[in-house]
Amino acid sequence: MARIVYSTLLFILTPLLLVYLRSRSKKDHAYNKRKSERFGLKKLQQTDLLIHAVSMGEAQAAFKLLEKINHHFPQLSVTFTCSSPTASSLIQSQLGDKVQHCYLPFDVNWCVKRFVKQVKPKACIIMETELWPNLIHQLKTNGCHVALANGRLSEKSFHQYQKFSRLTANMLKKVDLLLVQTDTEVKRFVNLGADPQKCHSCGSIKFDISPNKHQAALTKILKANLNRPVWVAGSVHPGEFKSMLKAHKKLLETQPNVLLILCPRHPEAFSEAQLDIIASGLTYTSRSVTAKLPNDVNVILGDSMGELMGFYGIAQAAFVGGSLINNGGHNPLEPAAFGIPVSVGPYHHDFLDIVEQLEQTGGLQVCPYVDSFEHWLLSNFEDQQLRQSRGLQAMEVVARNQGASQKQFDALLPALTTAAG
Repeated sequence: MARIVYSTLLFILTPLLLVYLRSRSKKDHAYNKRKSERFGLKKLQQTDLLIHAVSMGEAQAAFKLLEKINHHFPQLSVTFTCSSPTASSLIQSQLGDKVQHCYLPFDVNWCVKRFVKQVKPKACIIMETELWPNLIHQLKTNGCHVALANGRLSEKSFHQYQKFSRLTANMLKKVDLLLVQTDTEVKRFVNLGADPQKCHSCGSIKFDISPNKHQAALTKILKANLNRPVWVAGSVHPGEFKSMLKAHKKLLETQPNVLLILCPRHPEAFSEAQLDIIASGLTYTSRSVTAKLPNDVNVILGDSMGELMGFYGIAQAAFVGGSLINNGGHNPLEPAAFGIPVSVGPYHHDFLDIVEQLEQTGGLQVCPYVDSFEHWLLSNFEDQQLRQSRGLQAMEVVARNQGASQKQFDALLPALTTAAG
């Protein structure tokens, strides 16, 4: 009954979904393209496996699983869906025609029913917490094995799901396997109605991190061409650019040779970041206009997608954005994997467990204010031994927690074997 009420409300509100896409397209024009996919109207082929990753971070984690799946089951055909244009670009650039790719339709019942009827997957892997009642209902109606991989459920999300307890419980009971990151999150899923026998704590795939071939090649090129110390402000958002530039200007007072590579999280923010750099008075160039990055500027604007790990590979320190503003933060493991000190702002709740582990060893520092970040940044360039110690501690946390992708693949093996049938 709860799902019927939910479905009816979504059907009535369907016109507002077009308004939503139009609104999002004001910042990112890509949201106004391929709208037919959002409503399940694209013609698709049947595939054995469906993988869904809502955005870029989840897609990167899914790639780790897909590597193992392709190695053991090369015959499996795959549909790989997402919800954001940045994730779509990443999937297309990384996988090309190796998978069938489209946006996952909105959870309007007729949209997902049409989508599932065409794709008819035998198994579905949903990354992290992208759980939709109608999607799961239609998958199970069509005999699909549904698994949640790399699942996470923050306390905030837990309370939001609790508000719709009957709908949530009915949905979770239909999920065949929940592979989640921590014991705490297992308890949260069980408290929402998931079967305890189906919930398993496996760690986070995001610890199994390494640069791809393009990123590794970029690091090699940069090391050969840039003869100066570097720090990276990665995945930064509007509202954080000025703080990063202010910190860099302060650093340059005593460390005049240090270079900042400023990498916005989303393409729609590239122009705003550029304007903020110009207003700061710092000399700069953009990654998009030069392949060989020069040594005579203060800032490089990383206005490219999929290259951040390559930039982290040459850094002596890193700030991970989305955390000075109330956005939830982004993955601090990306710089930590290279053995460099990491800093985040106070709003890092989407990566709370990871931040706490890194912070406890000294490999990461949470800086609640820009002034505290400036002090932390300067300390890394004034004391090489301290910087190296912090970086080593960060890298050890990554190494200690690796192996989640293998654990989750092993748990998925029976369903994948059946799908490969």
